[in-house]
Amino acid sequence: MSDAQEPSVGLHEHYSFKADPGQEPLRVDKFLMNRIENASRNKLQAAAKAGCIHANGTPVKSNYKVKGGDTIQVLFFHPPYEHLLVAEPIDLDIVYEDESLVVVNKPAGLVVHPGHGNYQGTLLNGLIHHFEQLPKNRNERPGLVHRIDKDTSGLLVVAKTDPAMTHLAQQFFDKTSKREYLALVWGDLQENQGTIEGHIGRHPKNRLQMTVFPDGDQGKAAITHYKVLERFGYVTLVACTLETGRTHQIRAHMKYLGHPLFNDHRYGGDAILKGTAFTKYKQFVENCFQTIPRQALHAKTLGFEHPQTGQWLSFDSDIPEDLSAVLERWRKYAQHKQIQ
Repeated sequence: MSDAQEPSVGLHEHYSFKADPGQEPLRVDKFLMNRIENASRNKLQAAAKAGCIHANGTPVKSNYKVKGGDTIQVLFFHPPYEHLLVAEPIDLDIVYEDESLVVVNKPAGLVVHPGHGNYQGTLLNGLIHHFEQLPKNRNERPGLVHRIDKDTSGLLVVAKTDPAMTHLAQQFFDKTSKREYLALVWGDLQENQGTIEGHIGRHPKNRLQMTVFPDGDQGKAAITHYKVLERFGYVTLVACTLETGRTHQIRAHMKYLGHPLFNDHRYGGDAILKGTAFTKYKQFVENCFQTIPRQALHAKTLGFEHPQTGQWLSFDSDIPEDLSAVLERWRKYAQHKQIQ
């Protein structure tokens, strides 16, 4: 950070973004809303009023127009919340545990680690309550080898020792770990199985969304294998196996394929994308959205080599109640309604 961008005395940097060279003038509050998850415009305007939003090292108002090349910082008087982790007695669904690691089945709605808008009540707060002296990963987050989205349910492995952290992280980097997800997606896929390849990176206009760059000119390489498990006409249940672990990989890849995840609000799956929106069908889909008020994605299986014994460990989790219930709704609908 240059001298011109040093935080003011007593302020700690929480976020820093450099605007792309081609950035068209955009209000700083809107610019940050597209980049900080769970950030509301009111909160950002209050932060700007308090002198906590800086452009190129200088406090700016919320109507400041961000230009190409600008460095935008969000600063507060307290350190970032991951440095203020407190132990909280949060119930954990522990699938497996030994002296090296623990496997947890995360419910949908539970954030993995603190961040903007989610300062407490995360999986990480619960982990440090249950386990002392967890090793830190390269992002200073105790125990975390990988993560899944807040509204995705399923299996996570957590390291309890430094050697385990190093070994497990290397397996995920080398793509030798195995992960399979269940996803309910919009549409009737043409093929029974296939592979989606396309670099994934931040969307140039909405930084909370990931997008596919098929030419590989941006983002990082990503490979998702899918297999159809059950067809319901307007939606399809698929199993997705990851070769890579990019942020929102399945969500972005399935949208790119033309089959967004059911009720995935960030990627457009929370609208009726298939089927004629006549009254009864519309009500049926809306009821399904209420049954599973999140993207229909579950990290069902997880496999990796034990960092100490070298034994291959494989874990499987039950389909959560909300996903199971919405699948049953679609089964009955497909049986009793002729799909046009």
